Amino acid sequence: MKKILALFAGVLVFIFSGCTQMYNSNEVSLNDVNTVMSYKIGVVENVKKVIIKDNGTGLFVGAYTGTVLGSMFGRGKGNVLSTLIGGITGALAGYEIDKANAQELFIKLEDGKHIVVVVKGIKFKKGDRVRIIMRGYKVVRVEKID
Repeated sequence: MKKILALFAGVLVFIFSGCTQMYNSNEVSLNDVNTVMSYKIGVVENVKKVIIKDNGTGLFVGAYTGTVLGSMFGRGKGNVLSTLIGGITGALAGYEIDKANAQELFIKLEDGKHIVVVVKGIKFKKGDRVRIIMRGYKVVRVEKID
């Protein structure tokens, strides 16, 4: 039973590790080390709440975990049924868990251009001054400026 709980805990850590990209964080990716990046300054003109869809990882991991856990119950046809129900329930749960709440920021840059950036993590509001750190056209991080 301890092995199964350890497996389940490991799977949960794997699922939630995809949700840890936080903006305004002091953590940086290994890809950012020794890389020249640029930044732009702007003001948030509008904020829209959005949901980032599961890319399939949560669905797969949830189905796998649910199938493994479901297979531990019942005998014969009952075992097949509990395995099937566990897999379906796990897939649905994994899909919902892997969704992420985010914000779509409409930003007016200092040079007068307007951009839109989708970010996870801290809450931005209209009027916030922000620094958008970029690697090429990819946004690495968005930070509030005090």
